[in-house]
Amino acid sequence: MNKKFVAVAVLVFTAAFVFGQSNNSVYLFSYFKNNGKDGLHLAYSNDGYNWAALNNDSSFLKPTVAKDKLMRDPCIVKGVDGLFHMVWTVSWNDKGIGYASSKDLINWSEQKFIPVMQHEDSARNCWAPEITFDKKNKQYMIYWATTIAGKYKMDTAIENGYNHRMYYVTTKDFKAFNKTKLLYDKGFNVIDATIVPDGKKYIMFLKDETRMPPQKNIKIATSKNLEKGFSNPSSAITGNYWAEGPATLKMGNTWIVYFDKYRDHKYGAIQSTDLKTWTDISDKISLPKGIRHGSIFTITKEEFEKMGLKNMITVMH
Repeated sequence: MNKKFVAVAVLVFTAAFVFGQSNNSVYLFSYFKNNGKDGLHLAYSNDGYNWAALNNDSSFLKPTVAKDKLMRDPCIVKGVDGLFHMVWTVSWNDKGIGYASSKDLINWSEQKFIPVMQHEDSARNCWAPEITFDKKNKQYMIYWATTIAGKYKMDTAIENGYNHRMYYVTTKDFKAFNKTKLLYDKGFNVIDATIVPDGKKYIMFLKDETRMPPQKNIKIATSKNLEKGFSNPSSAITGNYWAEGPATLKMGNTWIVYFDKYRDHKYGAIQSTDLKTWTDISDKISLPKGIRHGSIFTITKEEFEKMGLKNMITVMH
């Protein structure tokens, strides 16, 4: 069969699949691959379960800031200003995070280094920053995990003495930032928090990083205030494997949490309608090969087409 005909046929079928549904949403997954030097990758989904890489799974943005020039754990949110705001991990050991913005997810602003932990001489790192918009105060909260050497007791023989807590700053414009504050400390090593508004409360999905005795799983904490008061964590919502990097998607009343089964070198997902009873749906998802920790956000089909992302659908032939 003519290869050109096959390519066109597949493109028509793919476009029909993406845009032929009644749901007006396109879900986007921002992620990194390998060690993060390659930069930002994006995948799309129409149903929240099956994901395909855009741009032939090539990088949309190469990292340029900080000593290691990494772009790990990219988190993207659409702001009230209409811009897409992104933060990411720039290094294994640095006192700040990366930031850039875009109107279309293709063309990005100059990358900036935000020195959120520069004031702490013993701060070792800033890992997996995320953004949540605070509707009440009309500002953004950026939060991440940091180990401050000597602040919390840790056996230095275990995981190089890391003992993280969650910290945060707030900003209205990603130019001026309020003072860094402690967000979450319940006496255990915690990383990879992501916070989602749900009615009058906030849901924090987090990784319990405790090594001895091992946890290495995803748990939930809740609060009525975005900046304080988060509860003790729930029991683990993931299974008998090590999981990290939760990325959440809510469709109607259904919650889906994607996560990296990093020791197994594959992705998993769980689903719930009440945030209490979770079903493993890892066998029902499909993701680009090599995907690593990122975030999930939603745009309309019109935006997907107008921004030119539709033209970046990979055609298999």
